[in-house]
Amino acid sequence: MLQIMLPTPDTSRTIAVTGATGHLGGRVAARLADAGARLRLVVRDAARAPRLPGAEVVAVPGGYADGEGLQAALTGVDTLYLVSAAEAEDRLQQHLTGVRAAADAGVRRIVYTSFVGARPEATFTLARQHHATERAIADTGLRHTVLRHSMYADFVPFFATLEDGVAVIAAPGGEGRTGFVSRDDLADVGAAVLLRDDDELADRTLDVTGPEALTLDEAAAVLAELTGRPAEYRQQTVEQAWETRRPSGAPDWEVEGWVSSYLAIAAGELAQVSDVVPRLTGSPARSVAEHLRAYPADWAHLRG
Repeated sequence: MLQIMLPTPDTSRTIAVTGATGHLGGRVAARLADAGARLRLVVRDAARAPRLPGAEVVAVPGGYADGEGLQAALTGVDTLYLVSAAEAEDRLQQHLTGVRAAADAGVRRIVYTSFVGARPEATFTLARQHHATERAIADTGLRHTVLRHSMYADFVPFFATLEDGVAVIAAPGGEGRTGFVSRDDLADVGAAVLLRDDDELADRTLDVTGPEALTLDEAAAVLAELTGRPAEYRQQTVEQAWETRRPSGAPDWEVEGWVSSYLAIAAGELAQVSDVVPRLTGSPARSVAEHLRAYPADWAHLRG
């Protein structure tokens, strides 16, 4: 991990981090602890919370759906890092309950992890939920910063399956591009924003992306370079995409999310490339190849 020079924290104010047992929230919490911030980790299971110096752990087993429990956990918190909930049929309602709990607890500021292209008519179904959450946060009147994350760089190998020794990305993504972003960069940006509280970031929405936007053909080429085996992108129709994903047993709302994320790529809704990572961290954004070289376990399934 690159060493990012973070602002000096105001230790009189508590920063709460949700999702601290996850890949993103855990990275952010570790960076804040290293910087000396006063931390409260809000998790479902205290036994799974990272052990960080000076961090208080508060368990809310019901998560965002438990408005009363979350309100109690956030009382006395100045700034909340609100990591979007795991995909679920009631995800939006969880978000709305969580936002209301934060406001009722007296939280002064919310930093929310949204998604690029969030708007009511977004092709990607979950991006519509993010937009509704953004509006709910704005409607509280609380100071806030929305971090619209692009698709994770580690999703690139997740998209692929091995077929006769070839790593195949089969999807209805057309020729669209995606500004895939490293979770390490997202964590660096998240920590930097949480430790800053100035007018430049107040009530702002920032697209957080990688340094370039790749087509799925180009993403497959990255996998070929890393794995040393052939890789290719095979375009699917929407019908083929549903047919190949239904056997997973996932409910229709989840399959629709998967398929519509590729359709959003095809529609050009994920092609943004911003300078947010270098501007807020002082270091260049990592490319997909750079991120995956640092995390070979992410593509171990493609080695055969």
